[in-house]
Amino acid sequence: MSEQKYNPEKGYIALLGWSLNAVEAADKFDRRYVVVAPDWAEAYCQEHDIPYVPWNFERLNDRSVEIAQTLKDMGVDVAIPLFEETVEWAGAINSVLMDKPRLFGQAMLLRDKALMKRRAQLGGIRVGIFEEAHDKGDVIRFLKRVNQTLLKLDGDPNDPIHLKAFDKAGCLGHRVIRTPDEVDTIPEEEFPVLMESHLDGWEFAVEAWIHNGKIAFLNISEYVTLGYSVFVPATPDLEKYRDQIRGEIEKLIKTFDIEFGFIHPEYFVTSDRTMYFGEVAYRPPGFKVFELLERAYGFNAYQGMILAFDPKTTEAEIKAFFPTEVVDAKGYAGCFGVYPRRRVVSKLEIPEETENHEYFESHELTPPLEETVTKRTAFGTHWGLVYFFGDDPYVMRDLLKHQEELDFYV
Repeated sequence: MSEQKYNPEKGYIALLGWSLNAVEAADKFDRRYVVVAPDWAEAYCQEHDIPYVPWNFERLNDRSVEIAQTLKDMGVDVAIPLFEETVEWAGAINSVLMDKPRLFGQAMLLRDKALMKRRAQLGGIRVGIFEEAHDKGDVIRFLKRVNQTLLKLDGDPNDPIHLKAFDKAGCLGHRVIRTPDEVDTIPEEEFPVLMESHLDGWEFAVEAWIHNGKIAFLNISEYVTLGYSVFVPATPDLEKYRDQIRGEIEKLIKTFDIEFGFIHPEYFVTSDRTMYFGEVAYRPPGFKVFELLERAYGFNAYQGMILAFDPKTTEAEIKAFFPTEVVDAKGYAGCFGVYPRRRVVSKLEIPEETENHEYFESHELTPPLEETVTKRTAFGTHWGLVYFFGDDPYVMRDLLKHQEELDFYV
């Protein structure tokens, strides 16, 4: 890594979790940093002169104050969570570093989806119907109750309900249930879960950098198909809601008392322009949205995150760093997550029409390690991403949608 020139006036940052892109961004930036990651990262950090402190995030125990004390003694100003699993650690550590005990409670709210929805409701934010389930019986009762509320008659198809793990990132552990029979397929170890009613609407995500309780930069990410594809900035059809979305994010910042940092909420907008809150994360989004933003706008989103978290960042720095939303984008950047469509595959073969498309840029797909494709329960993990960039959002949207019909593994 480069010999970094630190600015002594600026904060000392701890990155929680291992992300090479985040480390490289920090290394090229003017803040002193340290990486807090499991011990498997140690050899790499030593080899590349990356400042490193080992820590196992797996268990919250009575030693958890120790990492906060270690970082405090080192002179660290703030801890930045890079993954869902490190959000409450960041809350616990920052409550010690900044002497603000409330930050730990806030992190807990941002980790527990049921608490999060209750807090949102208290702040006057619209959410669907939701409940916790401790066993299969709870799920069946909830499915029936939701459909009674919707005045369904016998024989009408049920409206689906969604099941989500309380504290996992994004699509992990997400299931859609339509009939009581489907409830039988849920393994016991997945309980307890959060259940929610299905919202018919256009789902989208937001990335917002926050400084002194105000939005420094707000991006709207357009999902083409949830779990498959996303692009930034959004089409004019979705961007026309920007002012309304901004108002919702301001409500969220107020409701969750967010003074600094970065949030990644998801919303639904219905045909009558009503916004429903889905959930909010206090960490970078999946699907390489930070990398897409850099491709579209040219700024490094991880460095933006460091600015938003650092208590020593000035208003002038924020203004100088972030571009103007939408108008400063050089084009539209999108990516598609590839899942094999066949049960047995032997090789990776990028479809010619994908590779020859003028918007195609690169991919990070690897040849299959085994031939049988494991069956996806719920939303699984994609096998890699394909990246596109171009100047027409509608061409981008249709292109990403079309990839779903192609075989990348044959």
